[in-house]
Amino acid sequence: MFTGIVEELGEVTAVEQLADASRFRLRGPVVTDGAKHGDSIAVNGVCLTVVETDEGEFTADVMAETLKRSSLGALTTGSRVNLERPMALGGRLGGHIVQGHVDGTGTIVERTPSEHWEIVKVSLPPELTRYVVEKGSITVDGVSLTVVEAAADHLTISLIPTTLALTTLGHKQPGDPVNLEVDVIAKYVERLLGDRSGAAPGPLSDLAAGQGPLSPRATGQGPLSPRTTGQDPR
Repeated sequence: MFTGIVEELGEVTAVEQLADASRFRLRGPVVTDGAKHGDSIAVNGVCLTVVETDEGEFTADVMAETLKRSSLGALTTGSRVNLERPMALGGRLGGHIVQGHVDGTGTIVERTPSEHWEIVKVSLPPELTRYVVEKGSITVDGVSLTVVEAAADHLTISLIPTTLALTTLGHKQPGDPVNLEVDVIAKYVERLLGDRSGAAPGPLSDLAAGQGPLSPRATGQGPLSPRTTGQDPR
């Protein structure tokens, strides 16, 4: 598990195209310190397995499914990447719970600079919209961020100078792809609500609107239902 607090801005030093995968070689002296074969390192928010390490660099194999579902397929030699090691048990959860399992990709739509921060608009795939809420958490290219605005087709994030200087988000331009991972807790809640009702999981917005299988309207347990007012004719 990761926390979305980037430890190092690394660099792709080589890309080898395999039959149905790619092998990346990346420079990251901080994250490779003590790393060994089989360890995990998040690269732009994607959890990858270390194949080998050598003098501050490591290699990792990326299968076709990961290349298709993330922005790693767009990386070339010289590309900068966000790197993070898994959180040690007992360590501080500085960001939020990040699995390193990308849910989809977005695109930088626009950047609005300010004196002390920068507002960045990112396009949002429609299937992820229901998991994104204002002031909630989202991972963008492996960086734990707070959602400023959650719209139907995009979200906005506010980047402080440290994030701009020490992560790839300071260099991304309109049109560039980014990896997105929504808060896993929202996905579990949605699935559990669906399982309890015997129905397929649906948008959490249905529950809030009183239309879901476990909503007060469906269960008769709302604040004005006969069951709670004592006026149940039964």
